[in-house]
Amino acid sequence: MTPVQSLVAGMALAASASAAATYPPRPANLATPVQQRIAIDGPNSMAISWNTHQSLDRACVEWGTAATKLSNKVCADTDSVTYPSSRTWFHTVVVRNLKPATRYYYRIMGGESSVEHFLSPRAAGDATPFSMNAIIDLGAYGQDGFTLSKNPTKRDTIPDIPMSMNHTTIGRLGATIDDYELILHPGDLGYADTWAENPANKDDGENAFAAILERFYLQLAPISQRKPYMVSPGNHEAACGLSDHKNHFCPEGQKNFTDFRVRFGRNMPTAFESKSDDHQARINANKAQKLANPPFWFSFDYGMAHVVMIDTETDFENAPDGIGGPEGLDSGPFGAPNQQLEFLEADLASVDRSVTPWLVVAGHRPWYAASGPGCVACKAAFEKLFYRYGVDVGVFGHVHNSQRYLPVYDGVADPAGLDDPEAPMYIVSGGTGNIHGLDPFAKIPHFNAFAYNDDFSYASLRFQDAHNLRVDFIRSATGEVLDTSVLHKSHKQRFVRQSVDGQLEL
Repeated sequence: MTPVQSLVAGMALAASASAAATYPPRPANLATPVQQRIAIDGPNSMAISWNTHQSLDRACVEWGTAATKLSNKVCADTDSVTYPSSRTWFHTVVVRNLKPATRYYYRIMGGESSVEHFLSPRAAGDATPFSMNAIIDLGAYGQDGFTLSKNPTKRDTIPDIPMSMNHTTIGRLGATIDDYELILHPGDLGYADTWAENPANKDDGENAFAAILERFYLQLAPISQRKPYMVSPGNHEAACGLSDHKNHFCPEGQKNFTDFRVRFGRNMPTAFESKSDDHQARINANKAQKLANPPFWFSFDYGMAHVVMIDTETDFENAPDGIGGPEGLDSGPFGAPNQQLEFLEADLASVDRSVTPWLVVAGHRPWYAASGPGCVACKAAFEKLFYRYGVDVGVFGHVHNSQRYLPVYDGVADPAGLDDPEAPMYIVSGGTGNIHGLDPFAKIPHFNAFAYNDDFSYASLRFQDAHNLRVDFIRSATGEVLDTSVLHKSHKQRFVRQSVDGQLEL
């Protein structure tokens, strides 16, 4: 070996020694599906997504109505995709022409795979009671992430935790998997950008970021491969880490919501065609379809509910992570000027309460919080639209605890309380568990009805009928119901148009 070769070998050895990020093990067969997840693609279709450790010539799924008779086969119409710094490839196949509310079985073809199942989407207007869970701000378990208590230094040191040992949020979702039909996760998925908080990752941030993402989606897969996992972005999806981004240490594949866009860009829906017989409602729904930009903002119908997912990070004035925003990330824009707000108004205006009585909007940053003023720019952008079109429930996270508010508009509690209010009811379900632990409470607003940060917990929305929506906050470790409320709405108006600042929207 020449002196130059010795020097190069020594440098490589030193780099290897300092590169301490720990990846989950690869499967022996690199075509084996991992990080599986499903999502509602349309009123009669489900998107099935997964990753592999090699590119596939063709990504395919077998499916049918019996586990032993997968008589149908569908393949992706696009190639495998990846991005710099990811060591896996991403695939999505859409299964179409499904009967509503029917159990189907499927197997992802290739490698070592197993048969799984899902319930196809309920048709808009189906009055069958159902529930969905909100699990915002959920991080990975293991040495790079999950905090077991409010003390951030007390961190789980087991790299990979079997489901049987998991007694917090993911474990509770697994233990109760037959009790709910879908999951909302509007932002902060996995916390890969916090890799530097584990000192062992100091010299290998690029791999540490990727490893945390792999670990999180592996841990979530037993849930997300059976239950539609509907997402929108949070601040922890934006970049490799705020300080690293500002110091230009971000790898190209870890900027501007890259993993979020690649992972979910092909399996979130746009906006559904209106099932209303009202001509203007159909026009508005068609406009919303054209303006939707999944996975950042989009909507879907499910039984009695119309659900809208929004982006509180970019694409509105003074957006926190947007161009010129206060976080300094200069992310996006992901649409034309005002596209998100135009989408939201058209979509909300299309909702016919005689078809889908309940209107739920989910985003990441709340504007009502017990830990400060909340997102002021979000309030300015979104709150009037929520009130004008009668949003029933706003679902948020970002603050790492659980909170429920009485219906409120512009800081004033609705005098009707939970009995047919005009203002939205807001909940914060950000205490599900992540590396930062649980946030303390600062000043709790007088219209707050529930505030909890003693342990990890999450919210469950139970659509009982067209007039009653029950919200439970559940302690993840025990399943104990910490808080229960029932929002009653008469839903007498097919199309809600309420006066804002003295002006009635026509």
